[in-house]
Order: sequence, then C-alpha cells, then structure tokens
Amino acid sequence: MNKKKYGERTIQVHAGEEQADPTTGARATPIYLTSSYAFEDTETAQQLYALEREGHLYTRISNPTTEVLEKRVAAIENGVGALAQSTGMSAILLAVLNIAGKGDEIVSSNNLYGGTYTLFKNTFPNWGIKVNFVDTHDLEAYEEAINENTKAIYIESIGNPQLNIPDFEKISEIAHRHDIPLIVDNTCAITMVKPIDYGADIVVHSATKFLSGTGTTMGGIIVDSGKFDWTNGKFPQFTEPDEAYHGLVYSEAFGDKAFIMKARAHLMKDMGTVLSPMNAFMILQSTESLSLRVNQHCENALEVAKFLKDHPAVSWVNYPGLEDNENHEMAEKYLNGNYGCIIGFGIKGGLEEGKKFIESIELLSHVANIADAKTLVIHPASTTHSNMTYEEQIESGITPDFIRLSVGIENVEDIIADMDQALKKAIE
Repeated sequence: MNKKKYGERTIQVHAGEEQADPTTGARATPIYLTSSYAFEDTETAQQLYALEREGHLYTRISNPTTEVLEKRVAAIENGVGALAQSTGMSAILLAVLNIAGKGDEIVSSNNLYGGTYTLFKNTFPNWGIKVNFVDTHDLEAYEEAINENTKAIYIESIGNPQLNIPDFEKISEIAHRHDIPLIVDNTCAITMVKPIDYGADIVVHSATKFLSGTGTTMGGIIVDSGKFDWTNGKFPQFTEPDEAYHGLVYSEAFGDKAFIMKARAHLMKDMGTVLSPMNAFMILQSTESLSLRVNQHCENALEVAKFLKDHPAVSWVNYPGLEDNENHEMAEKYLNGNYGCIIGFGIKGGLEEGKKFIESIELLSHVANIADAKTLVIHPASTTHSNMTYEEQIESGITPDFIRLSVGIENVEDIIADMDQALKKAIE
C-alpha cells in the first residue's frame, strides 16, 4: 500500500494486509486466535523480548490480526503507527498516561463524551493528574490554562454531545508553541477530517462507533502522527533509559514511532488493555464499508435535522450542517462536506415530554451508543452524562429537554416517519 497513492476507499479495504495470507493463501485476514507464538530459536526469543526485533511473542503485546487493523487505521488517519485497544476509553487512558503522571496537567475542552469527562474530572486527579477544562472555541483560554506542568491539549473533533467543532489549526499552533502535543478524539468525524493533517499529534478512536458501526464490537485505537518531537526536554520518559528493557531509550530505538511503541511495550503490556483478535477481525470487516456508511449517516442526518427544525413539537435543533448553527463555519472548514451523525434537539414541554417521545419510538432504538447502522436515541442528562452535576451538565449543553439522536443508515423516510409519530404522541 506504500508503493502507490491510493484513494480513501481503497485504503479502507486493503491497507495493512498482503494480497493473500502468506501461510494459507486466504484472501480475508485470518483470525489468529492465539495467546502465544512459537519461537524459531532462543536468540529470536531473546531479541523479541528485548524489543530488538519485530515479531509476535504474546497477544497481550501484539497479534497478526490486530496488526492489520492497526496498520489500516494508521493509514486512514495518515499516521505512522497505531495501537488497538480493548475500548475507546482504554485508548484515551493510555494516550494520556503515556505522557503524563503524578504532578502533571493537561488542558481539555469541556465538551466531552460523558465517560471521558468522568475520567478527566474524577479519576485522573486520584492519580495526581490535573485536567483544566476550557471552552472549545475560546483560544485565549487554552493559552491561559497552560503552565510548566502541562503535557497536552485534548479535544474532540465533534464534541459529544454539544457538537462543538474546534479550530484544529489554531489549537495545534497553541500546543506546539508550548512544546506540547495535541490529542484529538476523532471518533465522531472519521473520514470527514484527518486531524493529523491540521497539526494533531495523537488521534484516538472508540472503534465501537463508526469503525465497527454494527453495535456488536468493542474496541479502541490510538494513532501516532510521528511528527511530535518527544526529545524537546518535556518528556523524559522517551529520552531516558527504561529499566524494564535494560536501559532502552524509546526515542533512540524507535524514532518517529517512539510514542506508539512506548504505549505498546510499557503501558499495554503492564495494564493488559489489549483488543481481542476476534474483535479486531470484526472491526476490519466494517472498515471496508467505512466511507460508504459514514456518508449515508451524514446524508440522512442532514435531512432529519431539517425535518426537526420545522417540526411544531421541537423547540430547538443543534446540528452543524444547518447554516444558522454556531459550528457551521468550522464544519465547512474541516469536515469535507459532511456534518456527522449526531443531532441534538429539545422537545417543547421539557423532560416529561422527552421521556414520552423516547417511549413512543417504534423503529428507533433507545440505546447508549452512537454511529451505529441503526438510528439511536437517548436522554443524556439521565444516562450518559448523569455523573455530572446539574451545573456541569448545563455548562456542557446538557439541558433537561435535550434528546441526543444518532442517525443511522436506514431509509431516511422511515426514520422521519417514526420520529414524527413519536413527537406527536409526546405533546398530546
């Protein structure tokens, strides 16, 4: 795949694998469902354990099936390497722990997926890592929140659920001016934007969402741009000897892959956050239709947003594809003509009417997931963001009447018809 410049859909189908499995001739990537691997000889085994040679020694560190997925997603995101994880949350966890420890800080936008917010607000402080939250669009706030202990800026490409779209270029300039990396969760905008092209250094994904798209498979991915200078003096973990590997120095041994190799050989090996080869295989099947699915999600979502905007039972609609939306300008700049699958809206009357709407749906599913082939609906204040205080919810745009809709790939007429009947019942 490196010999020619292929198109996006070709990369999504082929990247990371040979034309056929060299052992069996199988055209599909085989599922290597094994915990361990036989060594050629004692010298090979020793070299593998010392990270002096490429190869597989134990699936907690690497696996041939998972390796194909890692290479494919790295190619999709224009990175130099990737690390598959058991979930999206473990991808976020390792991406931060790989560069931050006790006494360190990160700066994060305040419009985050509820699980990420809880990790940053409640769990990281217990480990001595402080997270300073700022408004996604307030560039001065990012600058002011950075200090000598700051190790990264963290943002989401499409904030979940408020749908804020950050100015990647300007935020990456701020990060690099302070010699720290920009980490972007690109779960909600894969294929729409490649954050690395706009200055991001590390990209994370919940592969459970668009990458899988089936509502069946958990997974996460960390992608390394290979562009950040980890030898700038702020990250000794990459320039000082790692005694776990007899004094190996990651920046010297692995060059532009230092970040992803440290995450693999140090954190994933020790913490066991490995993705199952079966899940890697399942996600690989879905990557082959990635752009086709994402485009249909986005096309349907725009039509549903227009329908909701004119519906008498709806008090407000939040979708970046609408021209009067506050994020429309950033969406036009970065999202390549698509606007995502998530829509936020409020039902006239408020909380009770929202509950009645959800209980009246027939085709849609009341599910705590997004970017599934099926259309999903949920009430964030009482579910995905319920761990927040009321004040934190309001600051993040989670009002009591807020309904989050993840638009699927069904016939859009059927989605709209089901929503229409449920909305009418909600306000009867």
